[in-house]
Amino acid sequence: MRKIRLIRRILKHTGADKIVFGFVGFMLVTALVIWACEPEIHTYREALWYCFTVVSTIGFGDVVVRTPISRGLSVALSIYAIVTLAIFTGVIVNYYTQLVELRQQESLAYIMEKLEHLEKLPKQELEELSNQIRRRKKG
Repeated sequence: MRKIRLIRRILKHTGADKIVFGFVGFMLVTALVIWACEPEIHTYREALWYCFTVVSTIGFGDVVVRTPISRGLSVALSIYAIVTLAIFTGVIVNYYTQLVELRQQESLAYIMEKLEHLEKLPKQELEELSNQIRRRKKG
């Protein structure tokens, strides 16, 4: 639950939440139109199932659309899904990359602070600092 809240905050902070919610809205409306246009789709639930299979690129084939409107919407939905997934993935990866860089900068700032006061450090802290520098050098 905590990770979901974090992802929500990231999306809201970057503005990508509008893209994701827009996509979900488009998918719900597309399902409604497909349900109205397709004689073989009898419930909204079936239309949603079909849209899910389009978006996920699974395509089970248990629900098939035949009208040009539904086929066109299926193409638009799949393209929209690909773009939305790419944006979503990019935002999350970029956030975590920046988080790692920030932690590295904080760690380097800590080491630099210690190095500035090297003469005041006890032997144990000097050894710890030396080990931290060695680990950074290897990694």
